[in-house]
Amino acid sequence: MDSPSSQGLATTDVLQRAWRPASLLAGVVMLWWAVTAIGLVPAYLVPSPSATIDSIVDNPGYYWENTMVTGWETLLGFVLATAIGVLAAAVMVQSPTVERTLYPLLLFAQVIPKIAVAPLFVVWLGFGLAPKIVVAVLMAFFPVVISMVTGLRSVDPEMLELSATMGAGPARTFRRIRFPASLPHLFSGLKVAATMAVTGAVVGEFVGANTGLGNVILQANGNVDTPTLFAGLLVMSLLGVALFAGVELLEHILLPWHASRRAGPVTALP
Repeated sequence: MDSPSSQGLATTDVLQRAWRPASLLAGVVMLWWAVTAIGLVPAYLVPSPSATIDSIVDNPGYYWENTMVTGWETLLGFVLATAIGVLAAAVMVQSPTVERTLYPLLLFAQVIPKIAVAPLFVVWLGFGLAPKIVVAVLMAFFPVVISMVTGLRSVDPEMLELSATMGAGPARTFRRIRFPASLPHLFSGLKVAATMAVTGAVVGEFVGANTGLGNVILQANGNVDTPTLFAGLLVMSLLGVALFAGVELLEHILLPWHASRRAGPVTALP
């Protein structure tokens, strides 16, 4: 059990890390409010913060149902991208031939705008969840692969030599040495992939959907309903932040030993 002093230091560290972004966010909201209150821009172009919040408060069920749809698509896409990305990275690290074959194709697929290929998935897979999940996977897949490959290659060569000397095979070496050592890099990629999966799900909804935050934003845009449009963007951002925070919490649980989790104030030696 952590001592009260260690818990106090952890709380202090969280507050020190949170006050700056919180202050910046508060400043942006105040600037947003001032611009709309003074009337520098018409309300139909930029709604006030209160109008945006009122749109959510007045229709909580509407936003909740659509958020659940997008959240489910995002979560499935993120999980599939993680599983496929980790497997692909493991295969590429073990086989240079596979890496030389797959890596250019992965790079080629990454640079293609997903909004351009999303209509194809609707044609092929219909208007259900499948095309949105596929786009979310494509958006989140690349960061997972790159971070995992980097992590698997960052293992100390002496550890690999020691493992081989002790008779451990490739599978056992991967399970006991390579994979644990790659987790810090993997979680860095997962944090990026979490936000990209949200974007992918919404992009898929832009092309063909009757529900989801992407549909909310499209309908609001067509009706020139900027409060609803801004509210949809706000909820979409909060969904991405929530998934990012979930990945960071999982990292904190699984990697308490890593240096990034022990960051704190540096005290001078007496």
